[in-house]
Amino acid sequence: MNGILIIDKEKGITSRDVVNNIVKKLNTKKVGHTGTLDPIATGVLIICVGSATKLVEELTCNDKEYIASVTLGISTDTLDSTGTILKTEKCIKDKDEIINTLNSFKGKYMQEVPSFSAVKVCGKKLYEYAREKIKVDLPKREVEISNIELVDEIVYTESSTSFKFKCSVSKGTYIRSLIRDIACKLNTIGIMTDLRRTRQGKFVIEDSIKLEDVTEDKLINIVDVLDCKKIELNTDIEKKILNGAAIDNIYDTDRVLFIKNNEAIALYELCDNKLKPYKMFKGGII
Repeated sequence: MNGILIIDKEKGITSRDVVNNIVKKLNTKKVGHTGTLDPIATGVLIICVGSATKLVEELTCNDKEYIASVTLGISTDTLDSTGTILKTEKCIKDKDEIINTLNSFKGKYMQEVPSFSAVKVCGKKLYEYAREKIKVDLPKREVEISNIELVDEIVYTESSTSFKFKCSVSKGTYIRSLIRDIACKLNTIGIMTDLRRTRQGKFVIEDSIKLEDVTEDKLINIVDVLDCKKIELNTDIEKKILNGAAIDNIYDTDRVLFIKNNEAIALYELCDNKLKPYKMFKGGII
């Protein structure tokens, strides 16, 4: 049982909860996800099953698209609406100012990770420090916002401003942190009140299924997931490929997936002018 599931994660459960549920549904322990969604978030969660778990790291690297909801004039310890309120202030911002600020975030910048996150400092997860109220220097890392735009109408109350934006971001981008930084640039405070992941790489929300609808026949073939040259194994090279041997680059490509009977056997990549095994789905010991 091997393949990919595109799950539309519901609110209130963790990504680990989704994995555990699928383990029971498909009666297999070899299940992994490719990018955590917080319990508050919904949307695309890619699940790898069986030998497809060897693709978890690769699929995690893909860019992602989100629709996020923001409320300005409030801050919490978690940077979202699930946290403890730290401060409130009156905040009314006009549409042009919000749009200009959003546009200013296009490109790369150094983003400070949230204190409530699984990023490790000195071998300990940040959320563990946060729960123990221990202050640590929060690490920063470069992220890229390739697109960001306002969606829907801005909602005003007497003391706050709320809006939604859509964004496409690189691996490792925290939308909660992005919202904190957007609010800071608007000279105020703000939190994330809702988040929906609508795309991860080429996997889109329109092709997703609900967790309750998961069955083995919903698995997407590894062959259909990978975008590269595909070569049907023949008797001349089958033994070499199954044993993970390097071969000459007779296919004139830097990446090739060897298949047999529409089943993924091995993914090879070009290295030192030879095609060498990168991921073995069947056969060898790699």
